[in-house]
Amino acid sequence: MASLACRVFRIKDPFFRVTHGLTATASSATVTLTTDGFMPVAQFVRTIKSSTWFDEHLTEDSAKFMRREAFEDFKQMTAEKLNPLKDEPWPRHEWEEGSRRVGLIAIKLGMMPIWTKSGERHVVTMLQVKECNVVKHLSKEEHDGVRPALLVGGKNCSPFQKSEEAVELFRNAGVPPKQKLSTFRVTENALIKPGTPLYAAHFRPGQYVDVTAKTIGKGFQGVMKRWGFKGQPATHGQTKTHRRPGALGPGGDPAKVWKGKKMPGQMGNRFKTELGLKVWRVNNRFNILYVHGSVPGHRNCLVKVQDTTLPQWAAQAKSLPFPTYFRDGDETLAEDLYDDDMIQYAPQEEEATAA
Repeated sequence: MASLACRVFRIKDPFFRVTHGLTATASSATVTLTTDGFMPVAQFVRTIKSSTWFDEHLTEDSAKFMRREAFEDFKQMTAEKLNPLKDEPWPRHEWEEGSRRVGLIAIKLGMMPIWTKSGERHVVTMLQVKECNVVKHLSKEEHDGVRPALLVGGKNCSPFQKSEEAVELFRNAGVPPKQKLSTFRVTENALIKPGTPLYAAHFRPGQYVDVTAKTIGKGFQGVMKRWGFKGQPATHGQTKTHRRPGALGPGGDPAKVWKGKKMPGQMGNRFKTELGLKVWRVNNRFNILYVHGSVPGHRNCLVKVQDTTLPQWAAQAKSLPFPTYFRDGDETLAEDLYDDDMIQYAPQEEEATAA
């Protein structure tokens, strides 16, 4: 509760000057003054809304105990979902023309160079698929009335940072709470049971993917930084217009600025999708994808990766694992998968043996 202190000074009837001081507490307080039958002077109403941390009223040992128990529960949940094909799996269907698979959530680690067998140098972005699971199946009616969808979560987080409704969603799927959730539209024959883990082997070297993430925010920027304008001359009568855009639109007809005009404004901090990025390498030990070129977002951000929607690469889906890769299935993969044009790096142990 908060108390409200108020001091009232009388100048002339019926006028009053009121100065007040607030102390940290009450939701409401009423200040009244009666002089010669004069009724209330002022009323102050203030609502204080504050939230508490889960360990605010716990001892240090109790808070450590809760964190340790939550970690053990999550570890057990993850272990129980490692063999989805043996635990009442959903029916698996064959790939058909127009089938659409689910995507993944990955962590952007950074960039590195690679070389092809012809000597060309390319730059790739490393994306790690970490603790990625299917969380919920959304039927056609629940989603958009056109196609069903799968809700996928990536990267475990503390349950004490989520609301009770969110924790209930993960509890129903039998997986730990996730930091990021994303919805992927799929076809009816590509549905996967909630709780199924997803791996980097869901994609294969040589295929093309689309990557979506939020770009790095640059704040409010001018046209030279935001759009790459050349700017105006430095001399010859220019006064404080060196970095300005110049004329913005036509003259008297149509007498307006066209929509989409490149002008100063917010730069970055918006979702962007890079289409048709080639997968050069897949590391199955650490679940890392090596994707061609740059990817939106800062380092350690979470990104969405899915099969490309570009029509020229639609035929590649025929040779991909459908509906996804299962580690407890019949397929056995090497630790590293490379594209045919990429130079394969031999482990250091093998190099030492050969020498």
